[in-house]
Amino acid sequence: MILFVLTILPFLAAGALAACARAGRGVQFAIAIGTSVAGFVLLAAAAPTVLAGTVIVNRIAWIPAIGLDLGLWLDPLGLLFAGLILGIGSLVTVYAQGYLAKDEATGRFLACLMLFQGAMVGIALSNNVLLMLLFWEMTSLSSFLLIGFWRDRADARQGARMALAVTGGGGLALIAGLLLLGQAAGSYELATILMRADIVQASPLYPAILLLVLLGAFTKSAQFPFHFWLPHAMAAPTPVSAYLHSATMVKAGVFLLARLWPVLAGSDYWFYLVTTTGLVTMLFGAGVALFRHDLKAILAYSTISQLGLMVMLLGFGTGAAATAALFHMLNHAAFKAALFMNAGIVDHETGTRDLRRLGGLAALMPVTATFGTLAAAAMAGLPPLGGFISKEMMLEESAHIAFAGQALLVPVLATLAATLSVAYSLRYALALFCGPTRTGAVARPHDPGLAMLGPPVVLVAIAILLGLLPMTIAGPLVTAAGGAVTGGTAPVLHLALWHGVNPALAMSITAVVAGALLLWRHRALAAILPAGGLPDAKRMFDATMAAVVTHVRRAMLAVHVASLQRYLFMLFAVAVLLGIDGTMTPGGMATGTRTTLPASPVAIVAWFALIAATLAVVVAHRHRFLVLVFISVIGLVMALLFVRLSAPDLALTQIAVEVVTILLLLLALHLLPKTPRRLSGTPRRLRDGALGIVAGIGTGWTAWAIMTRPVRDSVSAYHWANSYSGGGGTNVVNVTLVDFRAFDTMGEIIVLGIAGLAIYALLEPAARGAAGRRLRAWRKDMPHSPERHPMMFVMATRLLLPLGLLVGIYIFLRGHNQPGGGFVAALLFAIAILLQYLASGFDWTDERRRIGEHPLIASGVLIAVATGLGSLAFGAPFLSSSFGYFHLPLIGEFELATAMLFDTGVACVVMGAVMMALQQLSHVAQRAARASDRHDEDAA
Repeated sequence: MILFVLTILPFLAAGALAACARAGRGVQFAIAIGTSVAGFVLLAAAAPTVLAGTVIVNRIAWIPAIGLDLGLWLDPLGLLFAGLILGIGSLVTVYAQGYLAKDEATGRFLACLMLFQGAMVGIALSNNVLLMLLFWEMTSLSSFLLIGFWRDRADARQGARMALAVTGGGGLALIAGLLLLGQAAGSYELATILMRADIVQASPLYPAILLLVLLGAFTKSAQFPFHFWLPHAMAAPTPVSAYLHSATMVKAGVFLLARLWPVLAGSDYWFYLVTTTGLVTMLFGAGVALFRHDLKAILAYSTISQLGLMVMLLGFGTGAAATAALFHMLNHAAFKAALFMNAGIVDHETGTRDLRRLGGLAALMPVTATFGTLAAAAMAGLPPLGGFISKEMMLEESAHIAFAGQALLVPVLATLAATLSVAYSLRYALALFCGPTRTGAVARPHDPGLAMLGPPVVLVAIAILLGLLPMTIAGPLVTAAGGAVTGGTAPVLHLALWHGVNPALAMSITAVVAGALLLWRHRALAAILPAGGLPDAKRMFDATMAAVVTHVRRAMLAVHVASLQRYLFMLFAVAVLLGIDGTMTPGGMATGTRTTLPASPVAIVAWFALIAATLAVVVAHRHRFLVLVFISVIGLVMALLFVRLSAPDLALTQIAVEVVTILLLLLALHLLPKTPRRLSGTPRRLRDGALGIVAGIGTGWTAWAIMTRPVRDSVSAYHWANSYSGGGGTNVVNVTLVDFRAFDTMGEIIVLGIAGLAIYALLEPAARGAAGRRLRAWRKDMPHSPERHPMMFVMATRLLLPLGLLVGIYIFLRGHNQPGGGFVAALLFAIAILLQYLASGFDWTDERRRIGEHPLIASGVLIAVATGLGSLAFGAPFLSSSFGYFHLPLIGEFELATAMLFDTGVACVVMGAVMMALQQLSHVAQRAARASDRHDEDAA
């Protein structure tokens, strides 16, 4: 289960950090650093097994019906990527301890960082494309929180929104692409998909799959023309830039291309789309980086260029090129994370990142200058650093690629990109650390403490070792990962600083010499560049978003008129039209031959009472209290119908829901005028009446047609047969809700909890502004009883409170085998408390409540989810239940089922949602009364 521990460990740390929000910085950083280090150690412990050729697989069935399992695997490619995530994550967390000010919200920052780390580890280890999609979207959301960490800064908020819009849009494309890939391959398991390249590429869906997957990868890895979000994400704190935008998140797209390489690569579509995108991105990013002045902007555009290099190598479609991409991924993570940390140190110590205000810092910050220069040299591809070897490998592979019949096109452009990389790397180091001393906003900056210096020094040491001892440090891992990418035998790999005199060496020397010359003439080149005539991707994005928002707003204003009547009319009209469309199918409205039951006199009387009460609601709709009486009659008749048709669970639920609804509406009458004004004219009432008659007749006829047809194979037969043996209960309805269809129930309680929060949001401001003025005006028409809380009513409800709670507990405990359960029990609890509000008043009851509504809803959802995760821990599908029979003296034999825990979560959410509505209604009434009293005092 090591893979599950690796995946869940960061999420547990995020929860612990959220719980320790008020703890000291030391505790918070200890949790975050300890989690990352522990994950890295666990991964390192598994590395020998993986490098020996054994793929570690952990799998738990989750939702087998849709092919979604918690399937994790650790192969050499996953080992490489997860190692980068956890290793650099450990160093970044240490660096953040020195970087972040003491008054920063470090708990929030580290919790978001751990969420991101867990999502990235999930991507690296997922063996199911649906599971990978979940983690993929989590990276977008967590990076949004990290980029916008400084919420008071407009550039941070805009950068976060832009990153979410671009990567989220690409994520939608990726969802479609991976779903189609699973359909074409016949499985959503990655291990199976990767072995079915012939089937996938022969499928007519292959071009669509490739395009959609590439959109997801290119947006995440900031490939042209989706590159523009990355430079604006630099508004994030530097630890975020060092982690997300150099080593992990932006490499997720590259990892995805490498992971799906065996099944998608090898076609002309792949070669031209991926190679062209990578080549253009590599050139564009390098060219822009050369003329930027902000340190992080230089590094951002250089990151875009380096990502383009990796994408281009994967696009070549050869095993050697793919292996070169993996080795450069290692090198880039080391030197670029170190460079971002270096830029953060300079900014932290000098107060600026503007290269025009900085220079000669080597004399004042020698350690920072040393490792910054070495990291820049690695980025330039200078020996004896690892960047030199991976650059040589890139040039060597490009020398053998012919693009559209042109043998020199790719080598020439690759050499040009290498030239630009040399130029911007040398400019970063020489302009920052050499020349006249310029120190920005600080008179004498100095090297920071060990917390900020240690991590980049370690990364630079790795960059040096990757050059001096490449086969020892990275050879086995890169070789094995290359074999995982190609899906076959690992390509022969020989990493060394010297491979003799070859075309790659000549191209590399040319790039270094030309880059130095380019830097020499940099000032002149910058002067002749157009001042603003070139297209700007950010301006284009902003203009596009503004146009979209404008048109959407116009459409909303045309459609969304502030008329509830219009909304209801459109809703029912569409429903009627869909119903009519359904009748056009064969047998849509045809009745069956099933024998009907004779109607008893009691049933006929109840039917007439139902019709009369329904008509009375329509006729007497302006008399609200009377309407509530008629609505209660309708609910009672429906409950009797369920009893007659042998559905006691539904009858019990119907009665409880009806009582809660009526009591809440009675409380809501405090907030409504005694006599509502007429809202509809005669033509509108006729129109609405006609629609209601059509809808009623259609619905009734549809019900008649369905009920008179013979029952064929029904899913209920399975539930009847397996309720006791599989779920441990004789109440089929309850077992279905908490076991067979528990996933549906969990979704429903989440929706119910959201509805409760929506009630809170809607009623919270109801006593202020225009709504408050209406409330004060209505209260003047409300007669006040001289006896606000009748003694008999108060005493009776207080005696009924413990009795009602006891009955609710009884209904809850017996629900697995007899009519009842968590839903009905929660309604009974709510009724007992509602009566206290009605009898004793809002203030008296509020003062005695000890449990809030928000915690109830949250705890209910968490209990339900924890119950499902508990089954996974025992190797059973998500939300599977277990049960057993136990014997106690004096009590006898009784049953305990884990479904009771899930039912407890259901009860908490239902109770919380009802109490949320109750609490808000009571508070609105209180605030309205106080505002009315103050208004009267002011008037006097």
